[in-house]
Amino acid sequence: MTTPKIGLALGSGGARGFAHLGVLKAMKDHSIPVDMIAGSSMGALVGCFYAFGHDIDRLIKLSTAFKRQYYIDFTVPKMGFIAGNRVKNLIRLFMQGKRLEELDIPVAVIATDLQSGEKVVFKEGPIPEIVRASISIPGVFIPEKINGRMMVDGGVTDRVPVSAVKEMGADIVIGVDVSVVNKRAEILTVYDVIMQSIDILQMEISAARKVESDITIVPPVEHLSAKAFKNIDEIIRIGEKATLAAIPSIRKTIQEWQKHYF
Repeated sequence: MTTPKIGLALGSGGARGFAHLGVLKAMKDHSIPVDMIAGSSMGALVGCFYAFGHDIDRLIKLSTAFKRQYYIDFTVPKMGFIAGNRVKNLIRLFMQGKRLEELDIPVAVIATDLQSGEKVVFKEGPIPEIVRASISIPGVFIPEKINGRMMVDGGVTDRVPVSAVKEMGADIVIGVDVSVVNKRAEILTVYDVIMQSIDILQMEISAARKVESDITIVPPVEHLSAKAFKNIDEIIRIGEKATLAAIPSIRKTIQEWQKHYF
């Protein structure tokens, strides 16, 4: 029997984006294939690491050992507090020289042209630079220049890139949103202000994305900090649990697609 092509749209969300690993684990454990991925910001990072072919259990083990010193390289603030060279080198190490178009699973990475305001969808090119562009939270990371264009976080223009994965040819789209606004968040730092502001600006847009996707998974991680890499185990478990709850709906959607196809 013909099976539909399933695409994942993995959203932005800082440290909360580790919930995507729980999503991928649950889908793998229940034999739900992932045929293509589109990712914004942290969704792009997790998506590329998974599509490279790294074992999901190994990725989870590595993520729980993730510490700020591995990716934070503060610089004199001009266009951002973080230079971003450490995280780019970390990505380069894990990608082993592969380009975006050479990954085992097709991946589209979303970034934002800071000058034009355009959403930019990358489907080929050097992964370290492209993912570094996608995770460049405005005001936190220095923008990444690609082909003369100044790029910032993909979540600015497309928090959960459903349209991008549809354009890749997905028959069924599963959107994963990990940036729900925390209405009780403590706003103590510049980073908190920036992250909360981006989440608020994206609220209405992401509501529309839920309508566009066939299945939307919203792991309840809003109570956890988007900047603190301290609760990664918990974030992953929440992502896995939310996906397990969605498995019956995913299977039903696949069955309905197959009935319609025939």
